[in-house]
Amino acid sequence: MESHEVAELFDQAVERSRRGGERDDPDDGWDLLCPAASAGRVAVRMAFGRLTDPDAVVRAVACDLLGMVSDVHEDDVREEVATALVALAAQESDPAVHRSIARAGAATCDPRVLPVLLTLAGSPDTGVRLQVAVALPMVLIDDHPPEDGVAALIALCTDSDPEVREWATFSLGWSATADGDDVRRALWDRTRDVDPEVRAEGARGLARRRDARALPLVRELLAQDAVHRHTFQAAAHLADPSLLPLLDGFDPTAEGVAEALLECDPLRRAQRDEAAWQVMTRLHLLHPDLRVALLGERCDLGLFLDIGDGPDGSGRYFVDALLSRAGYDPARAVELVIAGVTR
Repeated sequence: MESHEVAELFDQAVERSRRGGERDDPDDGWDLLCPAASAGRVAVRMAFGRLTDPDAVVRAVACDLLGMVSDVHEDDVREEVATALVALAAQESDPAVHRSIARAGAATCDPRVLPVLLTLAGSPDTGVRLQVAVALPMVLIDDHPPEDGVAALIALCTDSDPEVREWATFSLGWSATADGDDVRRALWDRTRDVDPEVRAEGARGLARRRDARALPLVRELLAQDAVHRHTFQAAAHLADPSLLPLLDGFDPTAEGVAEALLECDPLRRAQRDEAAWQVMTRLHLLHPDLRVALLGERCDLGLFLDIGDGPDGSGRYFVDALLSRAGYDPARAVELVIAGVTR
């Protein structure tokens, strides 16, 4: 796409955003920015030039375009986009632009954006705080995230706006892997929130950390007439056999139910783990030159079979999916892995 075509789409997105008045609708004009973002560095250069525009609407749309390019092109542009966003935030005062900075900053996944988000977390604008609650986990990607980033999410969990609390509780409990007494206390407090969506997120976050305090809460949620898929995820993480009678009443093909039934059934879980062990030992016998390991991710379900030393994950298999492909035959699973390694 030529630069003039990118500029034309950008200008159309600005006008559509301007017609939106006071609405904070991030999708307003984004269908125009999507093809513009595909232009990669052409779009980045054009957006950089608009970050200093005196019109706040133009600056906000420029940030949104930079965020979309970061999503599409990832490592090719993220570092320079993050640098530009940090520089803009240092002198920006418009809440609409702040919202776009937070959205775009999340797309960069760059830890350098964290100080900007920490400042914006104290904004008097609800929309800005909401975008920060959404964005923070994207820059807290380390297994041991910075304490100030976690503290900001904990503070947002007590926000006066229920949507901000819900997103912050989701981000802290489900998107981030931070743990500790302060994290669990924050999630426990949200299980007593006046908003039911916030309560459900608090329970799910505790369950993901295998905190037994979530068990009666999940039982209560499973007994309701309408059960959210998040509740089934919480049940799976708790892996408590006492939940099986409640889970048996649900359609096993519904999202999350089969996984919860497996994890809460100690016999089936033991069979799965034994099959995984057989796959690993057979692989080691047949290919002693390969580094083979079984591992589990912190705060996640199931086991992974890790083959070789590749950092890109190309030699990693999710055991449940592998066994399903193999008809739960460990020998066939080994054949599938060897075929993949050979390729």
